[in-house]
Amino acid sequence: MPDLDLHRDPGSTGLADMLRAAGVVPVVEIDDAAMALPLAAALLDGGIACVEITFRTGAAAEAIAAIRRGVPGMLVGAGTVLSADQVDVAREAGAAFLVSPGSGPAVVRRAAEAGVPIIPGACTPTEIQAARDAGCRLVKFFPAEAAGGVAYLRALSGPFRDVGFVPTGGIDASNLAAYLAVPGVVACGGSWLVRREWIAAGDLASITDAAHAAAAIVAAARAG
Repeated sequence: MPDLDLHRDPGSTGLADMLRAAGVVPVVEIDDAAMALPLAAALLDGGIACVEITFRTGAAAEAIAAIRRGVPGMLVGAGTVLSADQVDVAREAGAAFLVSPGSGPAVVRRAAEAGVPIIPGACTPTEIQAARDAGCRLVKFFPAEAAGGVAYLRALSGPFRDVGFVPTGGIDASNLAAYLAVPGVVACGGSWLVRREWIAAGDLASITDAAHAAAAIVAAARAG
């Protein structure tokens, strides 16, 4: 796996390029770590090679560790990282990157100390600049739709041309292409690809179908 370093421009090699290649980052709440390997395999079957396991459930760390060990072709990150302690837990589990809904200095600082790339959340110019000043060149534009959507993000991308955006929140197959067309957008996050009820029911076919449809949208957007 290439060196993962967010302290560089988004167009360089590293995490940004991996996420750009995927185009979408499935955001997953998993209640049973035993489903981690099957859902990762289902995403790969659909053409998506990354996943964000959120720290919204107690199974997150175990699920991350299982995917990191058992599915070497999958880039796995930890999401909803809200504290320095969670940074340490995610790192120990093997998360290749971290995602936070905000730009809390303690979390960003601990991630830097631990050597794990973090994508902090930001939805205002001040928050984006604060993340940039902290050395981050990728930010999670969240909550994307509620904050102003494509038009607002396009306006933000103008002054922050050395920042890559991962918009998340209210994005699905209906508006994925529009977000990918915004300058600076590296990938889009979303839970529509791996619905919690699909995981609970073991409905891997729906996960693969959603991943395949998203991968087709990404391919068309990149080609355009």
